[in-house]
Amino acid sequence: MSAPLELSTAISRYGHTAPVLDGEVRPDGVVIKDAKPAPIIGAYRRMVRELAYDVAELAPTTYLIAKEAGIPFTAIPVFLMRRFHHSGIAVLGNAGIDGPKDLEGRAMGVRAYSVTSGVWSRGILADDYGVDLGAIEWVVDDEDHVTSYVPPTNVRAVAPGESLVELLRDRRIQAAFTGIAGIGRSGPPQGEWEGKASEAPEYRELFPDAKELETRWYQREGVLPLHSVVVIRDELVAEHPWLPAALYETFEKAKAPYLATLDGSGSPDTDTAEHLKNRSIVDGDPLPYGLGANRAAIETLIRYARTQHLIDGTPAPESLFHSV
Repeated sequence: MSAPLELSTAISRYGHTAPVLDGEVRPDGVVIKDAKPAPIIGAYRRMVRELAYDVAELAPTTYLIAKEAGIPFTAIPVFLMRRFHHSGIAVLGNAGIDGPKDLEGRAMGVRAYSVTSGVWSRGILADDYGVDLGAIEWVVDDEDHVTSYVPPTNVRAVAPGESLVELLRDRRIQAAFTGIAGIGRSGPPQGEWEGKASEAPEYRELFPDAKELETRWYQREGVLPLHSVVVIRDELVAEHPWLPAALYETFEKAKAPYLATLDGSGSPDTDTAEHLKNRSIVDGDPLPYGLGANRAAIETLIRYARTQHLIDGTPAPESLFHSV
């Protein structure tokens, strides 16, 4: 009897991934060794730069850049997190930014230029509102994961020791992405500063009616934006060609019981609340896997990545994923 195949794995613990990480659902002859990555952004970087894991979650824009750079891993069409992107764009309350076009000529903060939330939001701003992305100064306080990537000339880094939340508070930038895509990494969200209101930047959402806009956008585009994808080292697949299909089936099996218990009762955690919101918009599976169900989203992200100078080519979706 052969020894089981042990896979070092860096995957976020969600309701739909916990059964995989805990070994409750797994391919025959495989042992999943959970690396317990914290934060997951650090695991993205280690996977891209060191091939530190056998199987890892990765931001999809980082994946596109990494594939073009020839980094030897390939994805299976398992997308672990989704969210829409009219929400999460913060603007200073009295900066004179009344609509998307007013962002032109301003400075806007994003963790790194290639961060996936920024790519989706910029694509929407350009496509739907005619915003000239080249007329915005993009201010970053972190590195892009792929070291060979060179961002456009209208991207600048903060000074050492500074953060986006400081720059927004001090009005040196006029807008920023919220959460881990921007100002949420260096301070609590507005309203959670525990008596330190003087330190909180006074911002508002660019789109106060975000969910309505997101619903209309989905009805028109048929796109549920991708936010993480599962990749496998190419060397491992060469040794075990059955592995991509087996892992895909495993993630599908693990997702089913989570979706069966997904409802709006109680106090859902942040991820579950996002899935519930998405399900109300798409009127179906808020976490669809597979190339066919996600082709429109993949093609849209490729187009956004190319027009935003993140990749040079336009790869066919089939070239990016193992056949499962």
